[in-house]
Amino acid sequence: MFALKIRENFEAAHRLPGYPGKCNRLHGHNWQVEVEIVGEKLDKLGMLVDFVVVKQTLKNILDEFDHLYLNELPPFDGGLNPTAENLAKLIFSRLEASDIFPPNVELSAVTVWESEHSCVTYAP
Repeated sequence: MFALKIRENFEAAHRLPGYPGKCNRLHGHNWQVEVEIVGEKLDKLGMLVDFVVVKQTLKNILDEFDHLYLNELPPFDGGLNPTAENLAKLIFSRLEASDIFPPNVELSAVTVWESEHSCVTYAP
């Protein structure tokens, strides 16, 4: 089994309405997103999947959040809290729907870091 990982980052602000602490107030993070892709069979070039394609697809998704206020963006503008957990699941869903993975390759997990000490991983 091969596991490929890539990382990209973006900067964005959010607040967590209903949270009983500082995170209820507007604040920002230098978010880091790690994507893990797994598979057993390599292509004719000896690759699981092209790093360039995965990185560009992830960057396109993250550009939708970069330097913005997450609470004002769908689906967070409808009441879903823009937690690292919800962000990881949303990014996973968008990557999975991107149709960039060959049949033998599977998106395994998305990890979202909101600081160098705090992260969450979503894996269905």
